[in-house]
Amino acid sequence: MRPVGRREMLGKVGHAALTLLSLLLLWQEAAAIEVPLDPKIQQDLKQPPTIIKQSVKDYIVDPRDNTIIIECEAKGNPMPIFLWRRNGRLFNIGKDPRVTMRKRSGTLEVGFHNGGRPEDYEGEYQCFASNELGMALSNKILLRVSKAPLWPKEVLAPVQVVEGSPLVLTCNPPPGLPPPLIFWMDSNMTPIHQDRRVSMGLNGDLYFSNVLVQDGQKDYSCNARFNFTYTIQQKNPFNLKVQTTEPYNDTSYNASDPFGGRKIAETSPSFLTPEGSGSFKMVLRDEQLLLECIAAGLPTPSIKWFKRGGDLPAQKVKFQNFNKTLKILSVSEEDAGEYVCMADNRLGSIRHSINVQVKAAPYWLDKPTNLVLAPEENGRLVCRANGNPKPNIQWLMNGEPINKITETPTSTNREVLGDTILFRGVQIGSSAVYQCNASNQHGYLLANAFVSVLDMAPRMLGPKNQLIKVVMNNRTFLNCPFFGSPLPELRWFKNGQGSGLDGGQYRAYINGTLEIKRARKEDEGIYTCVANNMLGNAENQVQLEVKEPTRIIQAPTYQSVLRGSKATFHCKVVSDPSLPITVNWSKDGERLDLGWRLKKDEESLTIPSVSENDEGIYTCTVKSEIDQDSASARLTVSEDTFHNPSVFSTLPPDRPDPPIDLDLSDPLARSVRLTWIPGNDRRSPVTEFLVQFEENHWEPGRWRNLSSYPGDLNSVILQLAPNVNYQFRVIAINSVGWSQPSQPSPRYKTTAAPPDAIPRDLRGWGSNKDNMELTWEPLRDLEKNGPNLQYNVWWRRKDSGDDWTNVTTSETKYVVHHTETYVPYEIKIQARNDLGSGPESNIVIGYSGEDKPTDSPTELRVSKVGSTRANIHWKPVDLSSVQGEFKEYRLYYWRESSLVPGLVVSKEKKTTGFYTTVPEPSGILKDLVPYSKYKMFMVVANSRFESLPSNNVEFTTAEGVPDAPRFFRINRRSLDTLYLEWGKPLEPNGILIGYQLVYQRVNGSRLGPQQFETFRPNMTDFILRLPDRSARYKFSLSALTKVGMGEVYAEESPLFTNEAHIDQRSRGGKYPSSGFLTGFTKYLVRDKKDLPLDPVDQKDQDGSFDYQNGSSVRDRNENENSSDEDNKPLQGSQTSLDGNVKESDDSLVDYGEGGDGQFNEDGSFIGQYTVKKDKDETEGNESSEATSPVNAIYSLA
Repeated sequence: MRPVGRREMLGKVGHAALTLLSLLLLWQEAAAIEVPLDPKIQQDLKQPPTIIKQSVKDYIVDPRDNTIIIECEAKGNPMPIFLWRRNGRLFNIGKDPRVTMRKRSGTLEVGFHNGGRPEDYEGEYQCFASNELGMALSNKILLRVSKAPLWPKEVLAPVQVVEGSPLVLTCNPPPGLPPPLIFWMDSNMTPIHQDRRVSMGLNGDLYFSNVLVQDGQKDYSCNARFNFTYTIQQKNPFNLKVQTTEPYNDTSYNASDPFGGRKIAETSPSFLTPEGSGSFKMVLRDEQLLLECIAAGLPTPSIKWFKRGGDLPAQKVKFQNFNKTLKILSVSEEDAGEYVCMADNRLGSIRHSINVQVKAAPYWLDKPTNLVLAPEENGRLVCRANGNPKPNIQWLMNGEPINKITETPTSTNREVLGDTILFRGVQIGSSAVYQCNASNQHGYLLANAFVSVLDMAPRMLGPKNQLIKVVMNNRTFLNCPFFGSPLPELRWFKNGQGSGLDGGQYRAYINGTLEIKRARKEDEGIYTCVANNMLGNAENQVQLEVKEPTRIIQAPTYQSVLRGSKATFHCKVVSDPSLPITVNWSKDGERLDLGWRLKKDEESLTIPSVSENDEGIYTCTVKSEIDQDSASARLTVSEDTFHNPSVFSTLPPDRPDPPIDLDLSDPLARSVRLTWIPGNDRRSPVTEFLVQFEENHWEPGRWRNLSSYPGDLNSVILQLAPNVNYQFRVIAINSVGWSQPSQPSPRYKTTAAPPDAIPRDLRGWGSNKDNMELTWEPLRDLEKNGPNLQYNVWWRRKDSGDDWTNVTTSETKYVVHHTETYVPYEIKIQARNDLGSGPESNIVIGYSGEDKPTDSPTELRVSKVGSTRANIHWKPVDLSSVQGEFKEYRLYYWRESSLVPGLVVSKEKKTTGFYTTVPEPSGILKDLVPYSKYKMFMVVANSRFESLPSNNVEFTTAEGVPDAPRFFRINRRSLDTLYLEWGKPLEPNGILIGYQLVYQRVNGSRLGPQQFETFRPNMTDFILRLPDRSARYKFSLSALTKVGMGEVYAEESPLFTNEAHIDQRSRGGKYPSSGFLTGFTKYLVRDKKDLPLDPVDQKDQDGSFDYQNGSSVRDRNENENSSDEDNKPLQGSQTSLDGNVKESDDSLVDYGEGGDGQFNEDGSFIGQYTVKKDKDETEGNESSEATSPVNAIYSLA
């Protein structure tokens, strides 16, 4: 095999690969035009020649044939003309009377009816097909005549051999064309029996591992069969004379002891072929590899094969000739290596290594294809081939080497870059046929690909003015096939109006199809498609009519009737009034012949006087010209009195019997019709059928719901997923309940298809500073649609104009390495399987990994420092230095110490964030503790890292008002005195200057005048003499700093001698005594007001009470209608320092913390609670009614 003759190979271009890469990165290529097969287009379309049929490269003919045919067929417009070259020179057909060329063809016929020899026409032929647009070339066809030479005359002397010795009988057949098939026979034309001891080698020789005496009882003749001439030639036979040391007796022979007990010297194995310890074998890719090892020895050696460095490929390797031959049918590069055959018997073993090299004649990676372009468009031809050695690529145009062609104006628009030709701004007149010749020492490939520059005004290819009728609410497609060059732009219009239909209800496809997603009555009308390009326009019209669906609204139902009675199946239909319909009945799948007995009207089928022969499944089928519907029901005939209506009606309803006789029909790629026979409804009509499915691949044995259907249907179309092996079952449902599931249907496997679903949650994010991890959710099992699910993932730098980079993987993550730090990428994904690719996702934006910010905030400072807040300011960083997504400026701050002497504080660091990009940022730091020393610093943060810290800043907060006293207890020591005791605030928030006690008498819903007592800061108890021993009092205690009065601690006095307090630190406790319940439970804080609890307020009419806010459930539900009175302050409420009325927030439930109250050992209630408390400490305990003393109080009331 040789490359095309008379053409020089393209010179090496040192920088071709680099230049090609840079050009392709900037290349804007138009999609090649697909020319439709429409006869009208093909008739008018001018096209360069294309070779469509040719003889094989190595063409061997039978010399006995009267005619030799050398094929060459081509198409093109105008019709091509043909010429031939023979042995590189023009073959003048007209001068040879034996040679003719078929009409409208380039096929040659060489006839020998009137003499002549086929051998005279041996040689190398090549066909050239040309028209005004270019020239195409066939392969070089090497024509040879089959030969079957005679065996040379020879006289063979008898072959003498010692018994037990090895022997080789040589064949040396004559070299025929093609080579003959060799086999051995004796003079009686009986094939020589072959086994582990005696066998024929690949070269045709007959090998004896050891000779037996009985081998001399016949002769051996080598035969050669020539397939082309159907002849067999026989070599003169070999006669063997076997020399023995002991007499041989035929009767002593047996298979286990072929030497009949005689002593024959045993020998260790030795190789008859190949010779030596090693050999070399070269084989071409895709050809057959045959390795052979035949060994001598006594006993007969066995042969085993190995491959060094790995296992033999079990799927490809076959052993023949009693394990002496290793065969690989189609060799590939991975089959190269060192093969070892080992021959062994009981005396020893021997090995031979065969080094196999796999070379390759050129084979296609990317074969050039025809290219049709419009004027001024760009395109390219690509010719990629591989081989070993790597093939040389040569480009020709119209049969001439492209680098030898004289420059023309059109050639400046063409550039050859190695295996690619780029075309820029092609013009009319630059059409041509290009040949790519890829060759190495083992063979060549030749491919023709034309570039046709076509200009054609738009043409409509479909029928004119079609009328399309569709069913309402169905997805509808209106087709408008068209063609033109340049590719026309096609737009749709409805009723001659509008600016083009695309979007919303409509979707226009590039092939001219208009999709109406859901056809409605208002979509009726005349649709016009208009195709435009620079050479003109064309249009076509489609009239659309939308029809009502044909439906069975009253389907036949299961009938169980007594023999001799009447059965009636109903089949009521609604359809579009403009469409004629036909209603047909069938029984058990066979059309019913109504005859004289069965009666059919528009809506029913009646069977009078039923018998057992009438049992079966009755199906009503209604058809219109565009759709159809059907429904089935079973008829059973019985004499059982159970079916007598008078008996039947006395039984209570029950769950229905399961459906029976599930049947599958109308199989399609993604649907199947399931039909069943309803079971007995057990006196309660079936309202619904539930269809379930099970598949045996992903979750075998698990039944899942598929769809439910009305109870009057028993034949439905199931919408299915591709590539799933389904089985179905049906459950009937009535007012009593569900039936048992039916028996499963036969299995139905849908055909595989490309995926429909798009992988969800596609993300791109960096786990390191120089990578981006692409992750997505895998498709669900029933979304895979076919085998070998993989994902195509594309990415490119956002706004860079780069080409997409893509990878195909079966995983759900792919890591892109060597990225720049934190740059945006466009990402998209698509699922694919062995059947094809699914839809592409929308483009999402991902980012490569982040790194530590390089800059830190500077000039951190504070201003306007108050008691609980401070203004902070800093100098921002350049956002490009963040090296990631800017999250915030993060401030770390901690309380270094309190300015109150001796107060120990926690130095735990806290953070707060500020998101701002203004040039002079600032923020407010809140929730500081007054009268404290703070430290802080700031960093800038992205999603993963923080910068180095800014400068440290110290500041102190101003003095504030103190917290509430830590506790406040009231003990009644006598009838007219109370002992008050309290604790210092946990956070004084400044220097304490004293305490203030405010108390006032409580009289029903009114409060008496306030009375005041002040105490020194070191006092924590006080004895108070009561003006009226029988009155109740409310107490409020607060600590003071120079800033003002702190948080108030409120308490009420006990009514009797029992003492009570609530300790925030206590847990658990006992229930209060009955004396305390009598006096204390009459008070409850209601809607944040201190009100006594009147008897009518204790419970709502239904016994419920909202103990959290003191309102009944009914009050809470009517909060929109609450009166203004409920929002007024109490008489005598404390006035705050700013002059506003300050409502008390006291609530036993709010401050009892859902069960934290307790009782003293003497039964007195610990009734302490504060006005202000942390919500977080209480919200989780609102439901703990069983342990709350307050809830216990009201449950006992």
